[in-house]
Amino acid sequence: MAPHDPAAPRLAALAALLADETRASFCLALLDGRAWTAGELARYASVAPSTASEHLGKLVAGGLLTEERQGRHRYLRLADERTAHLVEDLAAQAAPGDGERPRTLRAASTSSALARGRTCYDHLAGRIGIAIADAMTVRGLLRQDTGFALTDAGLGWFGELGIRLDRGTRRPLARGCLDWTERRPHLAGTAGAALCRHALDTGWCVRIGSGRAVKATADGERALHELLGIEPETIR
Repeated sequence: MAPHDPAAPRLAALAALLADETRASFCLALLDGRAWTAGELARYASVAPSTASEHLGKLVAGGLLTEERQGRHRYLRLADERTAHLVEDLAAQAAPGDGERPRTLRAASTSSALARGRTCYDHLAGRIGIAIADAMTVRGLLRQDTGFALTDAGLGWFGELGIRLDRGTRRPLARGCLDWTERRPHLAGTAGAALCRHALDTGWCVRIGSGRAVKATADGERALHELLGIEPETIR
């Protein structure tokens, strides 16, 4: 008997793609917004290259990843922002409860770094992302009462910083994205992506290791305090 709802088979197929720990690990790693080689992803997930290739093929065929080849290298990234939000939202649902603790020192260190700050596809998340969204809201640069929206003052603020906002795309200018560690929304969309690029380009934030964890530098702490009144202690 055919499913009553024609979307059911597609939903089941999508769920099946992520119902594997290796494939889920790949998607979480790619939330850093960068393209990874198949070999890098294999090492990240501690699987053989042949195993990684099989799983990556399924993710590409299922539309969650896109790939491009340069010479002998195969680069993969999340298909788009919608896919990134899907993965981040599912991670929020699967986040450990308050009583659960990491089992190893390495896991605890990784968890702490990601909670402090990280990239969620192409915008800032964790305590850094939440602090920025909250401070922008308090200063009237961002509205959260009826969904995320930049105010006129917010648009002017980006302009004063020299941050260009591409408004010629179908992507929302500002969008709330549920933060899986803070359980509150941070700023995504065109504005979130532009601010993240600015933070990394100016050295306000730097990446930690090869993953998606980031931290604010001393210059970044000063800038965020001067521009938004964010206390450095809250984002360390």
